[in-house]
Amino acid sequence: MRIYIECVDRPTYFKIEYSRRDMNKTVLVAMSGGVDSSVTAALLREQGYRVIGITMQLLPKAFNSTENTESCCGVRSIWDAQQVAAYLGIPHYVLNMREQFQKLVIDNFTDEYQSGKTPNPCIRCNQFIKFGVLLKKADELNADFIATGHYARIEFDEAREEYLLKKGIDPEKDQSYFLYVMTQPVLKRTLMPLGQFRKTDVWELARNMNLRVSTKPESQEICFIVGKNYRRFFEQYSSELLSPGPIKSEEGQVLGTHTGIMCYTVGQRRGLGISSHSPLYVTKIDRASNTITVGSRNEVYHRELEADDVHWISDKQHGATSVIAKIRSLHTPAEATITPLGEKTMRLSFREPQWAITPGQAVVCYTGDTVLCGGVITRGW
Repeated sequence: MRIYIECVDRPTYFKIEYSRRDMNKTVLVAMSGGVDSSVTAALLREQGYRVIGITMQLLPKAFNSTENTESCCGVRSIWDAQQVAAYLGIPHYVLNMREQFQKLVIDNFTDEYQSGKTPNPCIRCNQFIKFGVLLKKADELNADFIATGHYARIEFDEAREEYLLKKGIDPEKDQSYFLYVMTQPVLKRTLMPLGQFRKTDVWELARNMNLRVSTKPESQEICFIVGKNYRRFFEQYSSELLSPGPIKSEEGQVLGTHTGIMCYTVGQRRGLGISSHSPLYVTKIDRASNTITVGSRNEVYHRELEADDVHWISDKQHGATSVIAKIRSLHTPAEATITPLGEKTMRLSFREPQWAITPGQAVVCYTGDTVLCGGVITRGW
């Protein structure tokens, strides 16, 4: 099929690829109330799928303040999703996932920070909530597929007889980094139609489809933290976790006092509260001694890392492999070599030293535009 959009300067055409055998099949679309998931639902309906919208109520009641209403999981977003579903003429359900989200995402987030790591809650939410729960709900509703508004592509490689997870074509919006935890059974039943679009095209689609969310701003922060005020979150969530301790130099000299290791991350410069003739950065966080170590900029660069809880997109394991790797979502991909250390662990050796290899963050490896694997960084050196 072809969708036609009238642009100001010229007409633009988008070709939507799909298999005819999928027409009239049922797809469960995760609708967050934003423009991406709304356009996803509209596109799939136009492709001939029987679309069911589902919105997961994630934020515990304690987090549903007026400041959180605009987040991707807030009350306003649920209402927006309901209105879009009604406009599209599709059934819509709200699934209460507060307890699971609290346990699997929020509690894990604070536990990881308390241990001196810097976690990525969005990856964990994808793994255990968005895909895990959605597939179970799809089975209950006899749905053939699930769909999300992620900017990534899923393709079937006939030669390898397996599914591939690829980057979205928009380099500014590609979300494949957050999806490395997907397995072959999940990929087989997941649709991501936005992976072949640029964000500007999706906004244009939303306007031409007359979707009420076409002017709604994006939510790009962690949904349960207002703005970037992590300290405020920890104070409200569990103030006893904010225990002061020493800030030391690489040589062991005490330079100051930190306000709780949960408020710091590797590579951080601002907010240290210490004076120095040259800039100092967090180089290590040690939970056992409740110590923050700082050093020069050069001491934040490392060439090697180890990762555990490694997920391979392919069911076929790999040996030492040359890859392009990202050590955080906004990191510029760098050349590296994978050396598997066990079934779920690996070492990554970079060609050039990388800035702030941070325990708790994900390292995701690519071959070209295809995700090979990913894992959680345990240490860098």
